[in-house]
Amino acid sequence: MDNSANVNKLTPVEGIAGKYISTIEDENGLLKEIEFHNTDDFNFGFDVVDVLAEKCPDKTAMMHISKAGKERRITFKDMMYYSNKSANYLHYLGIKKGDRVLLVLKRHYQFWFALLALHKIGAIAVPCSYLLTKKDFEYRLKAGSISAVICTADGDVSEEIDKAAKNYNGLKAKMLVGGSKDGWHKVNRDVRFFSPQFKRPPLCACGNDTAIMFFTSGTTSYPKMAAHSHKYPLAHYVTAKYWHQVEPDGMHFTISDTGWGKALWGKIYGQWLAEAPVFTYDYNEFFAKEILSLMEKYHITSFCAPPTVFRMLVHVDMSKFNLSHLHNVCTAGEALNPEVYEKFYMMTGLKIMEGFGQTETTLVAANLKGMNPKPGSMGRPSPMYEVKLLNDLDEEVMTGEVGEICIRVKEDKQIGLFLGYYLDEEKTASVLRDGYYHTGDTAYMDTDGYLWYVGRSDDIIKSAGFRVGPFEIENEIMKLPYVIECAVTSVPDKVRGQAIKASIVLAKGVEVSDKLKKETMKYLKNNLASYKRPKFVDFVKELPKTSSGKVRRAEIKAKDWEKK
Repeated sequence: MDNSANVNKLTPVEGIAGKYISTIEDENGLLKEIEFHNTDDFNFGFDVVDVLAEKCPDKTAMMHISKAGKERRITFKDMMYYSNKSANYLHYLGIKKGDRVLLVLKRHYQFWFALLALHKIGAIAVPCSYLLTKKDFEYRLKAGSISAVICTADGDVSEEIDKAAKNYNGLKAKMLVGGSKDGWHKVNRDVRFFSPQFKRPPLCACGNDTAIMFFTSGTTSYPKMAAHSHKYPLAHYVTAKYWHQVEPDGMHFTISDTGWGKALWGKIYGQWLAEAPVFTYDYNEFFAKEILSLMEKYHITSFCAPPTVFRMLVHVDMSKFNLSHLHNVCTAGEALNPEVYEKFYMMTGLKIMEGFGQTETTLVAANLKGMNPKPGSMGRPSPMYEVKLLNDLDEEVMTGEVGEICIRVKEDKQIGLFLGYYLDEEKTASVLRDGYYHTGDTAYMDTDGYLWYVGRSDDIIKSAGFRVGPFEIENEIMKLPYVIECAVTSVPDKVRGQAIKASIVLAKGVEVSDKLKKETMKYLKNNLASYKRPKFVDFVKELPKTSSGKVRRAEIKAKDWEKK
């Protein structure tokens, strides 16, 4: 897609992004085609943030609310100023181009300064969750050959990193944000003494150079490190402009901890390419009413959150909050249950625009601006990618048939698609093969070109000769008024090979009883085909999840199969 000859027939987009992106839209504003150009020297820190600092220095880049309620309005001039100071500080500590730096900063505003600083000096940012423990950090330090750590002072995160570092000797520096501790540099104190001037280096990291690496969610195995280039931010223009539908004079709010790729989807790259401000609340614990109150107070215009959040929001009386400024909401991370979609629409009049992507990609498919979403569908493939559904023989399946979601790989390192797994050629080759990136997720396409999620390849249940995806069963279970969330997995069965089990979390105040179990089984019998019907129902207090909030079906399945 880079440097395409088609650029001349497309129209450069408005504002700063027009230097790098051209598009074609239909009469409804639906994106039909997109091309990128002038990308080989692109560096988000210099070419977006610093340019905006000159163009509109006093424009809000981010409204940040601390966990104590302190409000900070950070402008693009501020972002340039403090990222430059941070770049000089990191350079002073010995961090150089190519070094890998772990960022464990929750939703602290210093994350943005540090990320931009790393982009400017050419070091590689490696965001991580603050919920990790010694074992997790030890794995990440070694797997990523980490050179330095910038960490929150909240809780015992730094202590867990110290424990992990005892078995790893590759750290040049450990930096603490918001506190002090022996053996750690004090970021808040020290960075003040450094110059706010930082010129673009002659051999600036840019283009196809690695800029950022994410650890995958690790739902089925040890997390892998997906590496992305400096062109990666450009691909998120589609995310922000056509999916989030951000506005230059609005305020976009994506709920995500900075330890996960979703934060980069919704809290910086595409939003600032579209010159739109972002909203960040540095909370410790999610409370639906608190979030709704902030959305009302700060006139949030677009909102993105995982399905888990929407499942909580529909249990709150949203009529008590003035959300009149809110015009677009969207979700990704896992499939959205149609029941939640319908409830949210009835309460707000807003249709949740579902999307699909991975740590290894940007937005692969979505309900974009100008589309009418179908409840439960992830939408159509993004014009960014050529998407095919392939069977086990790598043949394209027919309409209505289930296949693996695959992306055709361009020869010129397609923008938005990861470079590969860091230091793991074998795993990279297993998913990047025969001209396609194999996502490992399955879906089917309807006659209108909409994709419908079925499940991870490893989540598919093979029972009595039938292939059953867990998601459609979970959707049916979610229609029960006393169900908050659920997960469908396989269990061993001597006759069928595999049987179906449903793990169900009940709404607050609902008690487990034999009567409730019989009622649930009766409902499933009446509403599901016999081969899709769970043989076992297990009421649980909570479902195992990754620290990014994805349900770990593999963990539930592993415990049941170990008993075999």
